[in-house]
Amino acid sequence: MAKQRSNGEGTVYQRKDGRWEAAGYVLVADGTSRRTRVYGATRKEAMDKLIEKIADSNKGMPVAADATTTVADYLTGWMETVAAHKLRPTTYATYSHYLKSFIIPGIGGKRIAALTPKDVRIWLHRVRTACQCCTQGWDAARDPNAPRGRARPRCCAIGHCCEKRVAPATLQYLRGILSSALAHAVREDELPRNVATSVRLGDTRSKPFEPLTGSEARRLLNAGRGTQLGVLVELALRTGLRKGEALGLRWSDLDLEQRAMSIRQTLQRSPTGEFAFYLPKTESSKRRIALPGECITSLRAHHVRQQAEHAALGDERPRLDLVFTNTCGNPLDGPSISRAFHRLCDQAGIRRVRFHDLRHTCATLLLEQGVDLVTIKDLLGHSQIHITADVYAHVRPRLQRDAIEAMGNALNGNDENDDEDGDDDLPIPALV
Repeated sequence: MAKQRSNGEGTVYQRKDGRWEAAGYVLVADGTSRRTRVYGATRKEAMDKLIEKIADSNKGMPVAADATTTVADYLTGWMETVAAHKLRPTTYATYSHYLKSFIIPGIGGKRIAALTPKDVRIWLHRVRTACQCCTQGWDAARDPNAPRGRARPRCCAIGHCCEKRVAPATLQYLRGILSSALAHAVREDELPRNVATSVRLGDTRSKPFEPLTGSEARRLLNAGRGTQLGVLVELALRTGLRKGEALGLRWSDLDLEQRAMSIRQTLQRSPTGEFAFYLPKTESSKRRIALPGECITSLRAHHVRQQAEHAALGDERPRLDLVFTNTCGNPLDGPSISRAFHRLCDQAGIRRVRFHDLRHTCATLLLEQGVDLVTIKDLLGHSQIHITADVYAHVRPRLQRDAIEAMGNALNGNDENDDEDGDDDLPIPALV
């Protein structure tokens, strides 16, 4: 007969998924005793973990594990004690927004120990199919008594649902946040597995972007010529800079004599709403790239205009050394640039695209000109070449057609152009 365990030693058993689970009563932070659970690949591993927790409890050390902890409570604590120390401030603010708007309202009330893949899948399905204008109350928040010209309720609040859905990338982001938090719980033996990783989202492909054509890009450059916005647009279009990288660019980062520039920082709004400088997105984003001759010419002219504007301000102007500033010498706001860029698109007589699509246009035009993926990856600052290949997969069919035609030209050539070394006399293997 198996030896009977004494009172307080806990219990251990094998789960249906093959892992072992041990449970026992320990001291928690509020001074009471609660049942805690630990997990292991073997019976001994699970029992050793439980014995360690019980030993700490017997020494008066409270144990964090708590089977009654809700998803909302755990995520709130994870954000404060873990995420706050490893995320950039802007990323932390994004996580907080998604927790408040989607995750906690959807599954925050469930016990984290009882959360299942089905719970996560159903929650994501509801997020995917719900009109966010209705769910978040965006239209209802508008003032129905606002004066003419101001935002009044115009869709969901007055019975005309606008069916505003989340983007596929948002679903992936939501699952990624939840998965990161649950992975931490698994590492600290508070959960047996990460239930978010087994959930499949189905087709989460974003809508394909449509970069500018060469003709549209030329019209855009002509419309902005001689203005600061035009210089900014040309730089982003010819070099593929992100908006934050361009707005954070300093004159000291430019070497106009050597025709190069270094990307060392980005400009963004901090969670408090103030302008702040951050390191580039990834280590690969910190890069030095060549400057086209056209950009050097426009930057020199822009520098002369900017110095004249700043001289009129006297010594009171901010000395941030930024390439792109407002008339007072202060940093430019990203949303304001987007609105001005849309007006420039209208002026040029082309369709409206996002400012970020200038980056896509740069890569697409380079690919169509036969530039290799490695060079484009380095120019854009992607960390892995597969990112470049995946993002610009829409260009490959056209390149494949060109390659097939080039192969046809090679195989259908006449003998008059054969090399004299005789290599071309070798038979061509049959194509199977």
